[in-house]
Amino acid sequence: MTSTTTLSMALPVEHRDRLMRLAREVSFEAGTRIFEEGRRADRFWIIRTGTVLLDLHVPGRRAAVIESLGHGELLGWSWHYPPYVWQLGAEALSPVRAWEFDAGAVRAVCAQDAEFGRSVATWVGRVVTHRLQASRMRLLDLYAPYGSGSPA
Repeated sequence: MTSTTTLSMALPVEHRDRLMRLAREVSFEAGTRIFEEGRRADRFWIIRTGTVLLDLHVPGRRAAVIESLGHGELLGWSWHYPPYVWQLGAEALSPVRAWEFDAGAVRAVCAQDAEFGRSVATWVGRVVTHRLQASRMRLLDLYAPYGSGSPA
């Protein structure tokens, strides 16, 4: 993932500090399903250590791994957009330590402070754009007759 989508580069210091005041530390063992595609998205995480795989349900096949995430990366964006349902699934590839955020609490702060809200929305939008492109490339690699070719 590009540096502009990791927390340390995506938000101005004052907004990052404000967001981090809402965090709580959590951990996941390797193999833990963190969330499932189609279920309610009521929280999100910023990965501190470890690796998380994002996957996409493919009917009649095994889930396709779309991307792996690591230190400083946002895990989960579906919490930010109605209907607040996960668009992908996520599983811990290794032991993971992360900061967890209650989505409703963060959305409330975004609604109260327009500048903070714009900053978070821009960050999440960059992540969504990146993930959609990664999903496209991965699915073309897996299922297109000639692969994805070069990114355009």
